[in-house]
Amino acid sequence: MTIKQLSVNNSFALLPEAWQSDIKPQLSPEENVLSSVEVDLDARLHFVKGLIVVTDRRLLAKSPGETEWKAWPYSKGLQLRHHDHAGVGHLELLDENGRLASWRFTLGQNLLAIRVLDQFKEQLESHITGLPVVHTDQNVCPSCKAILEPEQDECPVCTKVIYTPPSTWTLFRLWRFAQPYRWQLAAGFALMLMGTAAHMIPAYLTMPLMDNVLIPYQNGQDVDPMLVAMYMGGLFGSAIIAWVLSWAKTYILALVSERIGADLRTATYEHLLKLSLEYFGGKRTGDLMSRIGSESDRICVFLSLHLLDFATDVLMIIMTGVALVYINPWLALVTLVPLPFIAWMIHVVRDRLRTGFEKIDRVWGEVTNVLADTIPGIRVVKAFAQEQREATRFRDANKHNLAVNDKLNKIWSLFSPTVSFLTEIGLLVVWSFGIWQVSKNEITVGALTATLAYITRFYGRLDSMSRIVSVTQKSASAAKRIFDILDHVSSVPEPAQPVSVKEVKGQIELREVGFRYGNRAVNRGINLTIKPGEMIGLVGHSGSGKSTLVNLICRFYDVSEGAILLDGVDIRSFPVSDYRRNIGLVLQEPFLFFGTIAENIAYGKPHASREEIIASARAAHAHEFILRLPQGYDSMVGERGQGLSGGERQRISIARALLIDPRILIMDEATSSVDSETEKEIQKALDNLVKGRTTIAIAHRLSTLHKADRLVVLDRGQVVEVGSHDELMASEGAYFRLYEAQARNAKVGGE
Repeated sequence: MTIKQLSVNNSFALLPEAWQSDIKPQLSPEENVLSSVEVDLDARLHFVKGLIVVTDRRLLAKSPGETEWKAWPYSKGLQLRHHDHAGVGHLELLDENGRLASWRFTLGQNLLAIRVLDQFKEQLESHITGLPVVHTDQNVCPSCKAILEPEQDECPVCTKVIYTPPSTWTLFRLWRFAQPYRWQLAAGFALMLMGTAAHMIPAYLTMPLMDNVLIPYQNGQDVDPMLVAMYMGGLFGSAIIAWVLSWAKTYILALVSERIGADLRTATYEHLLKLSLEYFGGKRTGDLMSRIGSESDRICVFLSLHLLDFATDVLMIIMTGVALVYINPWLALVTLVPLPFIAWMIHVVRDRLRTGFEKIDRVWGEVTNVLADTIPGIRVVKAFAQEQREATRFRDANKHNLAVNDKLNKIWSLFSPTVSFLTEIGLLVVWSFGIWQVSKNEITVGALTATLAYITRFYGRLDSMSRIVSVTQKSASAAKRIFDILDHVSSVPEPAQPVSVKEVKGQIELREVGFRYGNRAVNRGINLTIKPGEMIGLVGHSGSGKSTLVNLICRFYDVSEGAILLDGVDIRSFPVSDYRRNIGLVLQEPFLFFGTIAENIAYGKPHASREEIIASARAAHAHEFILRLPQGYDSMVGERGQGLSGGERQRISIARALLIDPRILIMDEATSSVDSETEKEIQKALDNLVKGRTTIAIAHRLSTLHKADRLVVLDRGQVVEVGSHDELMASEGAYFRLYEAQARNAKVGGE
C-alpha cells in the first residue's frame, strides 16, 4: 500500500460509514478529510440526517433534507460559530455579507462539532497566513485507527479493560474474613473428623456380623446373644455419637459462616460508601444491590452447607480408601476404575460452568436493574402510561435470563447423570471382582459385604463431590463480583498525612484547575479566588462545566491538574469526611430518605436536639407546614419524599443544610422547579442560609443571581468572564449574549 493510499484510507476513517460512498465523488484528487460531524436536526428541529465535512481545502456540507452538496473554500472573512442552548447545538457559517449556512444537531454530536470547529479554524488560519498547520491532537489512533474524540490522550478501544473470567482461587481470598473465627473453624473441623470416623464404624461392623453371626447361624450353629448384643450396641452407639458430633459441627460452622457473610456484606457496603462518584457513574443500582445481597448470600450458603459437605466427602473418601485397602487391596484398586473418567469430565466441564455461572450473574443483574429503575420511577411510568412497556422490558430481561440458564443446564444435566452412571458401572465391576474372589476363597462373604458397604459410600460421596463443581463455580463467580468492588480504589483517596480541619474561614482558591472525565477534558486552566462570606454565581450554557466545578470543590472528584485550596491549604490534605462537614449542599432535586421529618432534617447531625431541629426548620420557613402534618416533626416521609410537594422537600433540604451550620454553601438552582409563591418562601429561607457563608450558586435562570457579589461565566470548561451583573452587561461579552437570549425566550414564552 502506498503512502497516498494510506492517507486516503485514514481520511475516510474519519467519516461515518454510511456517508463514505456519498462523499467520495465530491472530493478533489488528493483532498483529505480532517474531521466531520453528522448533523441530525433540520430547521424545524425534526430528526433528519446531514453531514458537515472539513477538508484541507474547504468546508463541505449536505444539509438535512437537501440532496445537493455545498462547498465553501477557505477565504478571508469566513467564520464558523458554535453555540448550544436547551439541548440543541448550532453551527453557523458567515462571511462579511452575512450568514451563509446554519446547521442544528442534538448535543450527542457536540464533541464532534467542536472538533469540526477547531479544524476549520486551523485550516482557515493556515490558508490566510500561508503557514502550515501545527496539529495539537490526534484524530486517529495509530494502532487500531479508531476515531479519537477531542482532548483524548488514549484510544478507548486499545485501552479498554480486558474482562477476566472468575477463578476458583478467588474463594481462597475469603480467608481474610474467616481468619477472626479460626478457632471456631478448627473446632468445627475436629468435630467433622470425629463425626466422619464415627460414620465409618457401622460399615466395618458388618464384616464380623456377617462372618461371626449370620453365616454361622445359616450353617446351623448357635448364636451367642452377648456377641449379637455387642455388635448391635456398637452400631447404635456409633449412630448416637455420629449424630451428636454432626449436630455440633453443623451448628458451629453455620454460626461462623453467617458471621463471615455478615462481615463480607458490611465490608463491601462500607467500601462502596468510600468510593468516589466516578465509580457510581458507571454502575447500575440493581447490579450493586445484587452483589451485596444475593451474591453474599450465595457465598454464605456455600460456606455453611456445600463446603462443609465437600470437606466431609473428602474425609469420608480418604477414610473409606484406607479401610478398603485394609480389608482387601485388590478390591480397593478395582474401586478406583471410574475415577480417571470422572476427573476428566470435571476438568472439561469446570471452565464452562465457571464462565456460564458468571454470565448468569450478569444477566440476573439485568433483571434487578429493571426493578431498580421502575420501582423508584413508578410515578413517571404511570404518568406516561408505560406500564406495558416496563412489563415488556422485564419480560425480555427475564427471558434472556431463562435462555442463559437453559444453555448452561444442557451441560449440567448431562454431567451429573454421567457421573452417576460411571459410579454404577464401578459398583458392578466391584461386585463381579468380589464374587470371583469369594469363589477362590481369597476373601470372606463378610469382607465382601463390608467392602460393598464402604464402596457404596465411596461412590455416593464421589457423586456428591462431582455435584459441588456447580456450586463452587457459582460461589467463585459471586466472590469475584464482590471482590471487584473491594479491589476498586477510590479516585478520591484519604491523605497519607492528613491535616486537621481547624476553624474554617471559607476562602476558596482555584489554581490552574483542570479535570478530565475519562479521556475528555471537562474543565481546564481555571483560576479563581472566592473570599470568605462572598457569594459567587456560576453561569454558562449546559455542559460548560459548572456542576463539575462544584463537584471538584466538594471533592466528589479530585482535580486532574492544578489545586483547590481552602484557607490556603490544599483540600486533598484534609480527611475527606472532616472537609465535607464544612459544606452545605442544596440541590435542584432534593433527596429525602424514608423516615420522619425530624430524621431527615437531622441527617447531617444525627444527635441534634429537637430544639435545634425546630430552629433550623423555622429559619428554612418549614416550621409552619410541618406543624400542619398529622404527626408534625414525627410524620413519616415516603421514599424520596413522595408525600411532600417540591417546595416542601426543598425547604426541608435547606433546614438540613442550616442545621450543620456550614462555612461553605453550594446551591444548584434551588428554586428552578417550583411556582412563584413557593419560590418566594424558599428565597427567604435561602437568604437566612447564605448569611455569613461563602456561597457558590449555580443558576440557569440568571435573574435568580441578583444578590451575588460576582458572577463567573464558564464556556467549554473555562472561565471567560468574571464580574458583577452590571459590569458584565456593559462589556457585552458571553454573559451579555446569554442574558439577552434568556430575555428573548422569556418574552416569547410570555406571549
